Amino acid sequence: MPTFPGFTASETFTPLPDTFFHRLLREVDDLGELKVTLYALWWVAHTEGPRPLRSEDFAEGTGLTDPAQALEKAVARGTLLRVRLESETLYFANTPRGRAAVEAVREGRWRPSSKTPTPPPVRPNIFRLYEENIGPLTPLIADALRDAETTYPPDWIEEAIAIAAKMNKRNWRYVEAILRRWKEEGHAEKQTRQDVEQARRRDVEEKIRRFLEG
Repeated sequence: MPTFPGFTASETFTPLPDTFFHRLLREVDDLGELKVTLYALWWVAHTEGPRPLRSEDFAEGTGLTDPAQALEKAVARGTLLRVRLESETLYFANTPRGRAAVEAVREGRWRPSSKTPTPPPVRPNIFRLYEENIGPLTPLIADALRDAETTYPPDWIEEAIAIAAKMNKRNWRYVEAILRRWKEEGHAEKQTRQDVEQARRRDVEEKIRRFLEG
């Protein structure tokens, strides 16, 4: 068995429901069932909107050659929900979002894409992003970053940090101002050169105003 080198400070962490530790961790005694349950919870934490999983997704994500028995146990326990759509069998974690998705499929109000979903990308840790692009991490900044993670999408934070670094505005207040603007005015998929120039012009005008007022 290869030796595990240990977790790193730069990787992201996946939140798990407290119920998993208070109940499921004690009750689940089958390794396969535990694997498919954890994979489904990881999937929920790293995707937006209801995205079903199929048997082959669990096989690829957990390393189980045939996850059928493990999935059967998880469905019987109630941690996973299963719905059949014509020739397909879809699985959802038994969360409010998963229950709503299953109900919509059964009632014919929603039909998931037949395309195999792409696994969520592994994103760089927000603290590492900040240190590499903005500056040293302080306890206050760390708290602000944690708050931002619960308020804004991860790709917004990454892009805002990149813009701040490009503009040579290496401070959290500038990053946060970008995020607030996107939240209030809407976020475009790409920051155009005109947007950057306008932001630079506004910044210069603001500095002049403060100088005159001071």
